[in-house]
Amino acid sequence: MKLPIRAAVLASPNYPFVPIDAPVKLDQNEAAEDFPASLKALVLERLGREKWHRYTDLNAETLCAAIARYEGWSPSGVVVTTGSNVLISLLIQLAALDKSVVTVTPNFSLYGLDAKLLGAALTEVPLRSDLTVDMDGVIAATKAKGNAAAHAGGVVYLPQPHAPTGSILAASELQRVAEISGEWLVVIDEAYHQFAGTSSATLARSCPNVLILRTFSKAWGLAGLRLGYALASDEVARHLRKLVPPFAISVMQQIAAEVALSNPGYMRERVERTIRERERIALALRQHPTWEVYASAANFLLIRTPDAARASEQLLQAGILVRRQDAYSSLAGCIRVTVGTPEENDLFLRAAGL
Repeated sequence: MKLPIRAAVLASPNYPFVPIDAPVKLDQNEAAEDFPASLKALVLERLGREKWHRYTDLNAETLCAAIARYEGWSPSGVVVTTGSNVLISLLIQLAALDKSVVTVTPNFSLYGLDAKLLGAALTEVPLRSDLTVDMDGVIAATKAKGNAAAHAGGVVYLPQPHAPTGSILAASELQRVAEISGEWLVVIDEAYHQFAGTSSATLARSCPNVLILRTFSKAWGLAGLRLGYALASDEVARHLRKLVPPFAISVMQQIAAEVALSNPGYMRERVERTIRERERIALALRQHPTWEVYASAANFLLIRTPDAARASEQLLQAGILVRRQDAYSSLAGCIRVTVGTPEENDLFLRAAGL
């Protein structure tokens, strides 16, 4: 019996991740430290006072208002979901069904996976030989002759900083994309922006076709809570909310995020510590006889080795789990390493022979 499932779903691979247990976990770009115990206690104390038999806000209005205060944004322009990865799919539904998705490769795999699952025409522009984003290529892809889907518009996904390289785009380059003609929604994914000290908020305020994605998973140390949000024009956000299921954010997610936003000092201190550790690791790796480390503005480092499989296996034997990136032709030999605690980073450097 033939399964009543769309061909695009049947053809899609599973998300490319296999969990592996290791003493030192440096493979998923998570925060190096857990949410502070004192703030956890505050969340649980507040949670104990809530009425669990009642639904939360229809569209997480209370949390949207808290995010808006923190970001200096219009509350009507904030959309919250259970992880910014959910928004990636919703934005294709919003602006690219039967149209086009343009992004770069390598990149966060969900941009391409979701485009294919939802039937959008996908163009992935390869990075340049120096692993920087080819913005001319991205803009050209939105104007491709003979590509009816591209001429109809759609969504452009650009990470800032880029993953997995950690490079950043100049504001002038993002401005160029924001000014492309046609019906294109330009999505700037700022999952790691705290570690780069960058923000596209000014651009998004001036260009209603630009939308920013942010997350509580990285710098805020709340990956297990699954929370992300969009900063958009009021009009784009109004339509995007139509695609978000009602009552999607749980009372625990709401309270945890509100507590975090009211106590941002812990996040800022940890970001500063992560940046110091990132630079310390990079400096040490530059002494490695066969590995090449790339400059990064995120909470991870991309490293080119002679053999990614061998390097990752040797590290795993020492109890260090990293992420191979050599499935991409331009990243042959590459591994990606999350910046951990100072103790974890020391263990990694020792396992790397430094």
